[in-house]
Amino acid sequence: MKAMVFAAGLGTRLRPYTNDRPKALVEVQGKTLLEIVLRRLQSFGVEEVVVNVHHFADKVIAHLKEQENLGLQIHISDERDLLLDTGGGLKKTAHLLSDAPFLIHNVDILSNLDLRQLYAAHQPGENLSTLAVRQRETSRYLEFSAEGELCGWKNKKTGERKISKEQARVLDWAYSGIAVIDPALFAFFPENKAVFSIIEVWLAAAKKGIIRNFPHDATKWLDVGKPAALERAAREFNFD
Repeated sequence: MKAMVFAAGLGTRLRPYTNDRPKALVEVQGKTLLEIVLRRLQSFGVEEVVVNVHHFADKVIAHLKEQENLGLQIHISDERDLLLDTGGGLKKTAHLLSDAPFLIHNVDILSNLDLRQLYAAHQPGENLSTLAVRQRETSRYLEFSAEGELCGWKNKKTGERKISKEQARVLDWAYSGIAVIDPALFAFFPENKAVFSIIEVWLAAAKKGIIRNFPHDATKWLDVGKPAALERAAREFNFD
């Protein structure tokens, strides 16, 4: 199994921790966020991982070298010249991830979600992606049909909506930063665009194919993008 870890972000919400290091190397319980995510992926059978880098990229590369890549086959996708966002970052690495469905995981997401269950829920040839989602407060939601198919997006603060499929009734779910991507999704990536979000791709793909959700409200989950969340993570998670 393969995966991509999005570790290139600037980590502006985590300042001052990210003043001298990338978000991926911020620590919880003495372990970097990158190590925590990579070890979790490894524990569920992932053997090959793409890690994108931008902010303090050299430090991420040196950290992985010191850790001997944690026994994983790791490819570095260098975005030092231009930060590509999640969609653009994935597009750049498509040649490494086009042979089978693979996982994507944001480096600042901690959870005890069973990644094998998520991967098993993906239906190759039927679903273009399977997204981990949960009920939580956020400003932006993905809209799904009662059958769990992506049909739109909304920003609750601004009222903006993007509709992929018309539905009489939609259910709002917050994306958890973890998903399974089918290589067939690459056909929906914009050809003449370098910087774009994976959300944009899913909304385009949902017009013609199926992007399915995977609710996981019963699991622990935390976005550690802010300093207060790091303190909570240290209390609520155990990474031994």
